[in-house]
Amino acid sequence: MEIHEALYTTRMMRRLRPDPIPLETQTRMIDAAVRAPNGGNTQRWHFVTVDDPVLIREFAHLFREARDLEYAKFESGSGPMATPAPGSNIAAHADTMRRMKGSGDYLADHFEKIPLLIFVFAIDDLGGANIYPAIWSLLLAARAEGVGGVMTMVLRNFEDRVNQLLGVPAGEGWKMSAMLAMGYPRGKWGVAANRRPVHEVSSRNRWDAPFGLEVPEPLWPPHRDATARLATVG
Repeated sequence: MEIHEALYTTRMMRRLRPDPIPLETQTRMIDAAVRAPNGGNTQRWHFVTVDDPVLIREFAHLFREARDLEYAKFESGSGPMATPAPGSNIAAHADTMRRMKGSGDYLADHFEKIPLLIFVFAIDDLGGANIYPAIWSLLLAARAEGVGGVMTMVLRNFEDRVNQLLGVPAGEGWKMSAMLAMGYPRGKWGVAANRRPVHEVSSRNRWDAPFGLEVPEPLWPPHRDATARLATVG
């Protein structure tokens, strides 16, 4: 797969088929993840794959309970995504949250049928600087395999129980960074159409100074007249 296609079409997939993901495919995904850049090449990461249906059912109960906690925060206005970003459209944010909840409800309701969970752990990760490049590489590699997924942190509400179920040596400093629910998607891949354009979220040399180019539409897939997509400003 061409790199730009992977970058532009990889998105969070919550509606997943129950078809198992072959071990060889899982291996290629994680092998790409461990090639990601990380500070000092310390490689302080560990990936726990879960495809045991009994264990997935255990996590299904935890996931639904943790998600209820997060949405209670959201409804009270204290959740991390309750408030739209400065300058964004409030109505559009509310619509995005409704759609996300709908697909999240599907994931929660069908969690027992997810074929693969990947728990990602790290030590002293400085806010995710080392582990999130690896997670993104894993998701891009999954995209190349036709596998979709979604990254979630809600199970950190029950970190001790997760550690117990997986036998994590938490005393050594390992902490869960995220869980990935992976599977072959029911939906279609496509370029995200609801993104604010480059010139609205970027500045040059000083906050709120013009970036210098306007990007009225995504730059991929390329058109023959690609330069028509960029309008010089100022």
